[in-house]
Amino acid sequence: MSALAVALIVAGLGLVWYGYVGYPALLAVLGRVRPRPPRRDTPREWPTVTVVIPAHNEEAAIRGTLDGVLGADYPAERRHILVVSDASTDRTTDIVAEYADRGVELLRLERRGGKGAAENAARSRLVGDIVVSTDASVRVHPQAVKLLAASFTDPSVGVASGRDVSVARHAKHSNSGEAGYVGYEMWVRELETRVAGIVGASGCLYASRRHLYMRGVPEALSRDFAAALMAREAGYRSVAVRDAVCYVPRVASLDAEYRRKVRTITRGWQTLFHMRHLLNPFRYGLFAWMLFSHKICRWLAPWAIGLAIVGLMALNLGHWASWAPWVAGVVGLVGLLAWLGWIWPEDRQMPRPLALCAFLVAANAAAVHASIRALRGDRLLTWQPTQRDVGVLDARKTDSGLTTVASSRH
Repeated sequence: MSALAVALIVAGLGLVWYGYVGYPALLAVLGRVRPRPPRRDTPREWPTVTVVIPAHNEEAAIRGTLDGVLGADYPAERRHILVVSDASTDRTTDIVAEYADRGVELLRLERRGGKGAAENAARSRLVGDIVVSTDASVRVHPQAVKLLAASFTDPSVGVASGRDVSVARHAKHSNSGEAGYVGYEMWVRELETRVAGIVGASGCLYASRRHLYMRGVPEALSRDFAAALMAREAGYRSVAVRDAVCYVPRVASLDAEYRRKVRTITRGWQTLFHMRHLLNPFRYGLFAWMLFSHKICRWLAPWAIGLAIVGLMALNLGHWASWAPWVAGVVGLVGLLAWLGWIWPEDRQMPRPLALCAFLVAANAAAVHASIRALRGDRLLTWQPTQRDVGVLDARKTDSGLTTVASSRH
């Protein structure tokens, strides 16, 4: 019994440690011994790009988004902007129509089908060699589109992903737990780029070759995740472009962040299952290992922690009465801190230790919830865009009132 208990503890804690520490460490080592990928060159002629922006009831954000894309440093004659309004019921469609004389095309869907349906519908209107996907609630740096497009001078690149940078109007409004995770995720993607390419693109900003984007993706799946998988399937690699910055406003509510994570991870599981053949290491080599390590190990982390707790209980079964109060106290304290973080007022600064604890508990609970939903086969077709404080966004004035709270600088 003791041997089994020890095995459960080692397996559970080992998977968590590997997913978050061991895997990046191995990437760092491999990145040093593998040949450096080719440097990004400036194209002799900039490719034609279509910027696709799915939108559902984004009247508060869409004007700023369009102004930002139109003001980007990219040749206007080589840029096509397509907004797909997913049956918006507010003024989104009217606002986009105001930009028709500036080269912005509107595609309105009469029936709401979700982000996946909007992205699939966009395929009929693409005119560019490169498709840049972004969200209505974020802002891209003026140089970001050029930097993404330049990545495709390397013929081995099929998808280029931007770097998310979380911003808040003031530092006291920022969620340090989420900020730290965003920075960690961007850092891991940089490491993956040096080895064999990233295993998932940023849904806020990424670019792909047109013929890859033309492939249909089931509407319940995550296209940004699937983009990197389809690229590898077609013999391309996907890269993270460090300087192609996308500013993402902080989600102030932990409840909203929890619901966003449940939705994202549920769709992630379903996307991975749909393309599970890419987990075959005999066919896809390093990429299969990276896909397993980055996605599956993280999503299984809360289950692994539970496994370790079961092992610990079994190991000390005979002494349960003496140490049970301590375990109950620790669990109760963690639960109390998570609850305080959940109900904390959005307009007040949350202490960093409390923010980290609340975020970690919420993130792991969301992973469990999402795993159950994925196993049940729940289909998340429509999406309710995460409400963000778009007032903080002005990618061209990040030093004037914006506080950068996460980046990939480690």
